[in-house]
Amino acid sequence: MRGEMFPMNINEQIVRPLLSNAAVIGGLFFIPMITMRLFAEEKRTGTIELLATSPIRDAEIILGKWLAAMALYASMLLFTALNFVFLFKYSNPDWKPLAIGYLGLFLQAGALLAIGTFISSLTKNQIVAGAVTFAICILLWVMSSVSEFETATWAQVLSYLSVNSHFESFERGVIDSKDAVFYVTLTFLGLFFTARSMESLRWRS
Repeated sequence: MRGEMFPMNINEQIVRPLLSNAAVIGGLFFIPMITMRLFAEEKRTGTIELLATSPIRDAEIILGKWLAAMALYASMLLFTALNFVFLFKYSNPDWKPLAIGYLGLFLQAGALLAIGTFISSLTKNQIVAGAVTFAICILLWVMSSVSEFETATWAQVLSYLSVNSHFESFERGVIDSKDAVFYVTLTFLGLFFTARSMESLRWRS
């Protein structure tokens, strides 16, 4: 009927766009700033040699820095949750898709923070570390758009490697095991390569 009002879908029209914006802002801007000093500053000041020659295992150093970065990012996500306090006060959205969306944000951040940690271990210039991390985050973000213009196998592979394409299911409130495994695998690879970088520093020391 003309003029008929349909009920507003809070999760689709408000929650999902807010989660998408949080993923973009956090993944492309905050994560490079969080990770750029993790190892680069240690190299610049020379304290990396103390870490490399200390009895502490490389895995403990890397996990400590990565977990600290994750804790900082999680505290930033808490501020975004304030938006939803008012949403629940004045409306009645479904909380489960929101919780799944935040889980996706956390998994995606873990993967990108691991990559940023690895890049920071490669240079003593924190500006370079931040810029390279920003460039790689953008690359991993926009690769999903390749499949929109090309259907070849290589385009599908690039689209699969995009962190953005794996966030879409979480954004919809759906936990897909393949997306969770992708983020966990990317996190493991980032930390693994950081360990190899630290190992080379230990040998040079």
